[in-house]
Amino acid sequence: MAQDLRNLFEKDEKAQNVKMSEGHEARFLQKLEEELPKQKSSNRFNFFNIAASVVVLLGLTVGAIKFFNPSVESLEPKEVVEVKSDIKSMGEVVPDLKKVEDYYLASINLELSKVQLTPENKELVDGYIERLKELNEEYDKLTVELNENGPNEETLDALIDNLKFRLNLVIRLKEKLQEFNEDSFEQIIS
Repeated sequence: MAQDLRNLFEKDEKAQNVKMSEGHEARFLQKLEEELPKQKSSNRFNFFNIAASVVVLLGLTVGAIKFFNPSVESLEPKEVVEVKSDIKSMGEVVPDLKKVEDYYLASINLELSKVQLTPENKELVDGYIERLKELNEEYDKLTVELNENGPNEETLDALIDNLKFRLNLVIRLKEKLQEFNEDSFEQIIS
């Protein structure tokens, strides 16, 4: 079934010697010109080019004016009100405990960032978040007490315990969410 193409062309030498009649190419081009529509020079296209150039130039002009002539508002001095709280954190009052405070706060924030809130577990998470808010308010009260009375062992221990409770609470929340997800998965399979 498969034939060698070279053999086919060698046998059919007549097809290779065929010449076209004189003027064939000219007649073909003339018919092609008649059949194809002539391209009109589009004035619309030129109009859009000019309009786009004008828009670009206007944009550059406005940008240059704003850049080189700053507005009057930016030259007027603005009044900056800085409210500084007199309450210092545990790490500011006792520099030795700064690392401890930073460690617990960073750990709490890291663990909270890993919690995935879904409509199914929203109620559970909201309960834990409410308890965290209570512990945070208690921490703020202890910080005020630390600032008023100065550093003492009881207040510092209470602050550190508060941080520990918050971290443990977030870890328990993650564990409960994991159990909740496993239970939900088992219910789906069943």
